[in-house]
Amino acid sequence: MVGVLTTGLAGCDQMSLFGGGPQPTPPPPAPAPAPDAPSAESLELADYYEGVEQRQRTLGLLRTDGGGIDTPINSARLERTFTQIAFAREFTDVGAALVRRESDSMLHRWEEPVRIATVFGAQVPDMQRADDRASVQRFAARLARVTGHPIAYVERAANFHVLILTEEERRVSGPTLRRFIPGIRQQEIDVIQDLNRASYCVVVASDPADDGRLTRAVAIIRAELPPLLRLSCVHEEIAQGLGLANDSAEARPSIFNDDDEFGRLTTLDELMLKMLYDPRLRPGMDAATAAPTVAILAGEAFGGPS
Repeated sequence: MVGVLTTGLAGCDQMSLFGGGPQPTPPPPAPAPAPDAPSAESLELADYYEGVEQRQRTLGLLRTDGGGIDTPINSARLERTFTQIAFAREFTDVGAALVRRESDSMLHRWEEPVRIATVFGAQVPDMQRADDRASVQRFAARLARVTGHPIAYVERAANFHVLILTEEERRVSGPTLRRFIPGIRQQEIDVIQDLNRASYCVVVASDPADDGRLTRAVAIIRAELPPLLRLSCVHEEIAQGLGLANDSAEARPSIFNDDDEFGRLTTLDELMLKMLYDPRLRPGMDAATAAPTVAILAGEAFGGPS
């Protein structure tokens, strides 16, 4: 089954879908040709998101400080938050549809090196491409340091693609999604192609053996977002595509929370990613099995016994 579909931030959608083996899909239709310039709808969305970002900054949201004296953390908070984020997912199959409903999940992470590349729609301006490419490169290097796992930005042979698409391009992205994640289900494609404006971005990751080992991922980010919101999506979707698939209203300070308070990876988030890739945890563990190890790792993060 494919999928970690997660939708994050009040406007960022991280669709975390982890699943099993590939399923047959019909031949992909030919993609619609991209127009020479963004449509009126795309331009209107860009204005809308600019207003959203300005309002959020006025309210003190999209923080970049990683947490401070107003957001104290300790081993108990780390242990609790990690369990909420790493052992649950946001989307659940209900009949033939995917519904945003939290459900229990096994621990997911990558065992092979993660090779991240950016892919831009034809309508994305060159200056924005350069900015976003640099953001992804810097974040990949940071994630490699934090996790100790091989994570790198690449120009070819990627297994984690970050797509920056306009509204029109995302609506016809099915063939591209099938190319990057063989076996992706139509339900997952539908969620991506039908995002409403309250969802800024989304990630889908593939666990083809249904054993907790991720092998491919695609993050889709709206090109209409202004710089701060786009960077928030880069941080949240790539981090979730590494295996921290859920969001929680109790996660603070964290980007894994729909309240938009933090727009960058926080200290707590870094600690959770480090725990996720600790060799004492293994893909496929359930929360109960992992609980003793999670408690030890959380204690060690705050100077406890090793």
